[in-house]
Amino acid sequence: MPAAFAPLRSTLLALALAAPLAGHAALKPGDAAPSFQTPAALAGASFDFDLAAALKKGPVVLYFYPKAFTHGCTIEANAFAEATPRFAALGASVIGMSHDDIDTLKRFSREACRDKFAVGSDPQARIIKSYDAGSLLPGMASRISYVVGQDGKIAFAHEGSNPLRHVEETFKAVEKLRQTRP
Repeated sequence: MPAAFAPLRSTLLALALAAPLAGHAALKPGDAAPSFQTPAALAGASFDFDLAAALKKGPVVLYFYPKAFTHGCTIEANAFAEATPRFAALGASVIGMSHDDIDTLKRFSREACRDKFAVGSDPQARIIKSYDAGSLLPGMASRISYVVGQDGKIAFAHEGSNPLRHVEETFKAVEKLRQTRP
């Protein structure tokens, strides 16, 4: 694409990052949440994240994001980091999920997630696909968030381009879940 079209290319990339896959059907409340284990990072250290083990402790906020260190994804990670103590007070844990490799996520967990919550690595996009979180762009996920209840079912799903809304909406869903299941 000629240099004169660079602003258009940037706009198209931004739209593609924000837009869900055409015909995309996110998992719905009441659907079984696909179980998974994956390499993850927290505070710069890697570990194996297991959804089933995390659910034994409380609900899990699982959010998918396109790519570590991009503008919107950093904003979202910062907001989830700030809200993590509020989620924890309700018994919920947070994990972000992307296509990024574990070494990138070790750094992202320190810098953007501020050592507050885990980020999982899904370089083969197996988890991304199982949660219908694929993107138009290869190697990236859509911006979609789920609250998985301790019963292993999707309690809430939110899809949209505004990264801050994901934190707000999942927090409201966890509060509601807590009210219905003390």
